Amino acid sequence: MSTYEKTYQRWQSDPKAFWTEAARDIDWIKPWDHVYAKVDGLDRWFVGALCNTCWNAVDRHVAAGHGGRAALIYDSPLTGRKQRFTYAELQDEVATLAALLQDLGIVTGDRVLLYMPMIPEAVFAMLACARIGAVHSVVFGGFAPAELATRINDAKPKLIMSASCGIEPGRVVAYKPLIDKAIELAQHKPAHGLVWQRPELAAELTPGRDHDWAQGLAATRTAGRKAECVPVKATDPLYVLYTSGTTGQPKGVVRDNGGHLVALKWTMPNIYGIAPGETFWAASDVGWVVGHSYIVYAPLLHGATAILFEGKPVGTPDAGTFWRVIAEHGVKALFTAPTAFRAIKKEDPDGNFIRKYDLSQFRTLFLAGERADPDTVKWAEERLNVPVIDHWWQTETGWPIAANPIGLGRLPVKYGSPTVAMPGYDVRVLDEGGHEVKRGTLGAICIKTPLPPGCLPTLWGNDARFRSSYLEHFPGYYETADAGFMDEDGYLYILARTDDIINTAGHRLSTGGMEEVLAGHPNVAECAVIGIADQLKGQVPVGFVVLKAGVAREAKEIEAECIQRIREEIGPVASFKTVMIVQRLPKTRSGKILRATMRKIADREEWKMPATIDDPVILDEITKALKTKGLG
Repeated sequence: MSTYEKTYQRWQSDPKAFWTEAARDIDWIKPWDHVYAKVDGLDRWFVGALCNTCWNAVDRHVAAGHGGRAALIYDSPLTGRKQRFTYAELQDEVATLAALLQDLGIVTGDRVLLYMPMIPEAVFAMLACARIGAVHSVVFGGFAPAELATRINDAKPKLIMSASCGIEPGRVVAYKPLIDKAIELAQHKPAHGLVWQRPELAAELTPGRDHDWAQGLAATRTAGRKAECVPVKATDPLYVLYTSGTTGQPKGVVRDNGGHLVALKWTMPNIYGIAPGETFWAASDVGWVVGHSYIVYAPLLHGATAILFEGKPVGTPDAGTFWRVIAEHGVKALFTAPTAFRAIKKEDPDGNFIRKYDLSQFRTLFLAGERADPDTVKWAEERLNVPVIDHWWQTETGWPIAANPIGLGRLPVKYGSPTVAMPGYDVRVLDEGGHEVKRGTLGAICIKTPLPPGCLPTLWGNDARFRSSYLEHFPGYYETADAGFMDEDGYLYILARTDDIINTAGHRLSTGGMEEVLAGHPNVAECAVIGIADQLKGQVPVGFVVLKAGVAREAKEIEAECIQRIREEIGPVASFKTVMIVQRLPKTRSGKILRATMRKIADREEWKMPATIDDPVILDEITKALKTKGLG
């Protein structure tokens, strides 16, 4: 048996003993009364324990004599600024900022909303909240005022911490007017604002509410004030992170302190194969769950060095930015979204930029956030000559559900699969009636409850919605809302969201499976397939493809080849007859393609601009492309 199989069986045979052993890697102020218990009908871990997340992420490394080790590297090709912070320097920054928060009246249990760009102060703010037991809620910087207002109303923060602006390629985004408008729209009015003034743009502070962050910090430092770590319950919330809800009302995913500490610390050596002192880079944003888990908390809990990158995979300044960062900072493992690699592949299909940098220290590439098509995985493998590991998880789980665990003995790669379930997750594939389907059969991917430590115990202030959203459809299971299958070896294949499974003349088909076929076309950089309404067949698939840079062939030829590929590999049953070449696909800022919005446009349904969209103009381009085919 492999080390992975032994580890998974050890968890299966005694989950409580497994997580008790993992919890030994965490400093506890008071041990738990129950490693697992039902509390108010909800699953909770380490009940009765006291701990502090900031202590485990920062102070304990200093106490252990590692204060001089690099904790955080800030690299901003957008501004040209770079900074390094040791664990001792991070402790000083965080403890001083936490004292400033206390002086503003923030106490344990208060909510603090962060509306921040990718600057070190965002990390300091998260850790400062954790230090004093305040609950942080990070909202992606640049979110529209109406969306920010809904989060203010739900979380009811006492304080909003923000920067004067965010930097995008070619433009500066003023944050303060967006925040002011959101507060005007919101019913709940935060008592305070704390604003970090960036040199690119100064914000006008609102008298009586807003405070200058740097000035407040300087005064706190002059007074010699530093906050100590406050004991909190393991079951107390560390943060609330909002994810899009199907009703348009965002869902506040709650992350507790104790289970989160144990699970994330366990993942760093076992899943990612990282040792303390090594450099780990998650090329995401602190506004997303990847940023929370793998820019901030997991690397620091493990005593590793985290990278905070303010830039884009291409255009800041070129498609070699990722390789420059890896070479310059000695990155051992990179975690990013497949969309980033598709963007690099589109701009530099031959990988010429890769050869310009010394990547000899680089060991592993991890992909997650959306399906990693085999073509992109193979491209990265061939050019980087390192393992390319697709893995799958969700905002709700906070850490990988399925992965290829580097630290437990890497398993064989099967293209298109994020490999196998991790300890803690009993993954099943169910039909609509809640019965397990045969191996290889498409179904709803669910996880037998209880969920492991680190996953959401509930939604903020709404246990009833938590149950109805995740637990009621399949009693005894957590519903992931992803569809796919499991093969004979237990490898999972995530093919689509359950609402992206289309029914064509009685046949259930995965749009993700069709995308995989289209992505294999030599001229295609990336693609999306949606199901649109059809009077005769119920739904039929329509494809959108973006071509690689430098392709100068006739559009009609490529479209015909794409249709033929689907016919050959999936069959005439797919009824795939329409494909269109577009310049780009509409995406969220985290790189997810907005398929549901595209579908509504094609079906002439009412739709509203998604709050997370990266560039609204792209939806106009999609609308025009559909009209050229007589759709939308």
